[in-house]
Amino acid sequence: MAGRIKNSDKDELKARINIADVIGDYVKLKPSGGGSFKGLCPFHGEKSPSFQVTPSKQMFFCFGCQTGGDVFTFLDMHEKMGFTEAVEMLASRIGYQLSYDEGASRENGERSRVLEANTATAEFFSAALASDEAEPGRKLMRDRGFDDAALELFGVGWAPKGWTHLSDHLRSKGFTDQELLVAGLASSGDRGIYDKFRGRVVWPIRDTTNQVIGFGARKIFEDDKGPKYLNSAETPVYHKSRVLYGLDLAKKDISKQQQVVVVEGYTDVMACHLAGVTTAIATCGTAFSEDHIQVLNRLLGADPTKPAQVIFNFDPDEAGQKAAMKAFGNSAKFNAQTFVAIGPDGLDPSDLRQQRGDEAVIAMIQAKRPLLEFAVDRSVMNFDLSSREGQVSATRAGAVILAGIIDPIQRSVYEKYLSELTSVDRSAIESLVNEEVKKVRNTKVTNIAFTPPADEPEPEFVVGFEPVDLSDPTNKRERWLLEVVAQMPELVDSVTRGRIFRIYFSASRHVAIAKILQEELSKGTDNLVQRMVERTADQPELQQTFREIAMQQLPIGDEAGREAYAKGVLTSALEKTIELEKNYLLAARNRADASGDAAMTSEIARKLVDLDRELLMVKSRRQ
Repeated sequence: MAGRIKNSDKDELKARINIADVIGDYVKLKPSGGGSFKGLCPFHGEKSPSFQVTPSKQMFFCFGCQTGGDVFTFLDMHEKMGFTEAVEMLASRIGYQLSYDEGASRENGERSRVLEANTATAEFFSAALASDEAEPGRKLMRDRGFDDAALELFGVGWAPKGWTHLSDHLRSKGFTDQELLVAGLASSGDRGIYDKFRGRVVWPIRDTTNQVIGFGARKIFEDDKGPKYLNSAETPVYHKSRVLYGLDLAKKDISKQQQVVVVEGYTDVMACHLAGVTTAIATCGTAFSEDHIQVLNRLLGADPTKPAQVIFNFDPDEAGQKAAMKAFGNSAKFNAQTFVAIGPDGLDPSDLRQQRGDEAVIAMIQAKRPLLEFAVDRSVMNFDLSSREGQVSATRAGAVILAGIIDPIQRSVYEKYLSELTSVDRSAIESLVNEEVKKVRNTKVTNIAFTPPADEPEPEFVVGFEPVDLSDPTNKRERWLLEVVAQMPELVDSVTRGRIFRIYFSASRHVAIAKILQEELSKGTDNLVQRMVERTADQPELQQTFREIAMQQLPIGDEAGREAYAKGVLTSALEKTIELEKNYLLAARNRADASGDAAMTSEIARKLVDLDRELLMVKSRRQ
């Protein structure tokens, strides 16, 4: 169990860290007014940003999936980082010295130890590249056009041929055999553990915060029976479906240029960056996945006025063609236009740079073609377009591709393109595409209609608060009031607030939150949001709703506008409260009349006159 970090250190660290800076390493954030930032949520797929980060509150919240919390919550959810590991990582980030409770033993978490072992390993491999044994590796890299400066930039190293060189080195630094196994740096055999990477050129793989999370290694010697490229296995910090090599170097330019170039290997990434294509990245021994798409979408953003570009570079062989078509199948999931760039004479970026120079790599990327155009071309390429039969078959094959296009304008453009390729009349192609669209829809309907229903589960009875329907005008007004009081509590005095809160709310969640908010405000406004989050920790529904309230951006961005808006909401709430008080008094007067209590009737009538006068005064302030 990790040693206990002093609470004072946790609070101090949280106060010093800017949550937007931390989250900005994983999500592209843009200012959204009021000191807040917005981006695409990393926890669910979306194309319009609903993920908000507010440094002044040290909180994030997604209005799409209702996920929220502080910087520690984010690191736990996004990086699977335990609290202690998150505290230690953030402390290291700003150079803050942590202290631990007296008598508590300090043991780093598993994730932290893996990162430490990876860092030590990267240093070991880098130093080993200068050894005599590593000459074959250095020669390979020189032959591919990479000098010492390039090797240093990308941290390229050498894994010695011996069985336990790395393991022995890491043991000398205090790492246990079990930790090396967990980190994926060693394997276990009959005689104990042995190095996983041996006699290979090695590339460290870093995350967006520049921490080494894994390694990729290329075979050099003929007697090496392993695969040509060997990558780290899944570890607490390395998840291949999300890892993109080169993202640590490319992330800033990807966001700035709104472009990413996806290549196939480590040396291709190096060649692109050295040639000036600084947005190049690659997967690490796995196919491009939806997780990879989400990672890039968060960096690319979603500005329709400045559409981003994702450019795939594939080998022209059959495997490359299949990879391109798989990418086409996922292209609609990008918040970007998708293209394909294929090197002249089938050269990959590394060979192209070596043989023809940096300019040839840049020219290859500039000569990109829309991925959809590439897919249409590939669908018709196997047919003889000089024959009528070939034209018919090619048109049918292309129509299947076009039927998947949702945008009607884009579909029309490519119907024209298919017509030009096949010499088939455009109206006939449009009709054929419409038939394919109907087939797809009918298939979906059929699948739904004939799917046998599963046994219905026993109904769940959830004890808690009903969700708030914000399409209801009353609930919406209540939410506005809670947003204003939670975010600008200084604008309403305690007496007026207590009067409004006593009868204003009707939605059960709003009633409960208002009660807790009133109690916390009686203690002052310092750290109000954090205190509310802690008070509702055992009531997830309330905590989630309060986070949404606290993070909701008020409509007016500047301070003066925000204050005017808030005062308007408070005034409106006071008017409504007075009207509710009048309704209660009218009901009481009717009861007094029915019982013949003249004194009570007279007293209520006087109070009603006072309320009418007050209501007129409140309304006059709104004029």
